[in-house]
Amino acid sequence: MASWLTPLLTSSLDVDVRLLDGNVSTDETRKQVEVKIEKDRKEICPVYFDGETVQGEVVIRSRDGKKWAHDGIRIELVGGIELFYDRNQHHPFQSLSRSLAPPTPSNAPSVVLPFSFPNVEKPYESYHGINVRLRYFLRITMNRRMASGGDLIKEKEIFVQSYRIAPEVNNALKMEVGIEDCLHIEFEYNKSKYHLKDVIVGKIYFLLVRIKIKHMELSIIRRETTGTPPNQYNESETITKFEIMDGAPVRGETIPIRLFLGGFDLTPTFRDVAKRFSTRYYLNLVLVDDENRRYFKQQEAVLYRIPDN
Repeated sequence: MASWLTPLLTSSLDVDVRLLDGNVSTDETRKQVEVKIEKDRKEICPVYFDGETVQGEVVIRSRDGKKWAHDGIRIELVGGIELFYDRNQHHPFQSLSRSLAPPTPSNAPSVVLPFSFPNVEKPYESYHGINVRLRYFLRITMNRRMASGGDLIKEKEIFVQSYRIAPEVNNALKMEVGIEDCLHIEFEYNKSKYHLKDVIVGKIYFLLVRIKIKHMELSIIRRETTGTPPNQYNESETITKFEIMDGAPVRGETIPIRLFLGGFDLTPTFRDVAKRFSTRYYLNLVLVDDENRRYFKQQEAVLYRIPDN
């Protein structure tokens, strides 16, 4: 999906953005994550947190070794939300700008321009979903006359994560599923809030079984809601399916559940981010009888991020 921002124009100049912590590359100092930038293009991005300084240097080189001119160079740190279903729905929520160089009639074949955005507030975590993307990036703009090919623009993505303290209150999830005079089960998960590397532990109790159940599975569903009414869109995707029973249960039987979250592509739960989108997770219990009829029950589970060990 194309960004709403202008890509790097064809030019005889190469523009490279180096992100640094002090004098050391963020490749060495920070966690790196792979981010889908376009449909068929991914980029490795450093991870930043709220309040951290974003700094580095912009390196501009002439490919043919010739001198070059410009009408000013600036850098911006931008945070914004893109809604893919409507290309006009682009919502910047942050834009900081710095001048890197004033208009100069001629430069050496290459130049290194340092920059710094100290203690930057980053209010939301980065998110790349089905219909929405929340991203932070640096945008370098070199103003040039049309005779020189027009303005030259380069973007560099960064990825923002937010940690949460484990909740003090984390009640168990308990539910009942029943079909009158045919089926009555109770199931329980050990808690309702999970960090992204957590383990879902639970039990299912069969109190009444008068239908022939063939198998039972637990799935994790991510539901993404974008836009605002009446132009609101919902998309659901199944992250994983986990078979927890194969064969017919009997009354009084207990089935244990243990599902490790660490191996799945999960994000924290997002609720009404900038009034543009939400992303919620549901534990979906499905029973299938011998006639392939499906009985299911969903319960929301809140996901949050904790520091890596």
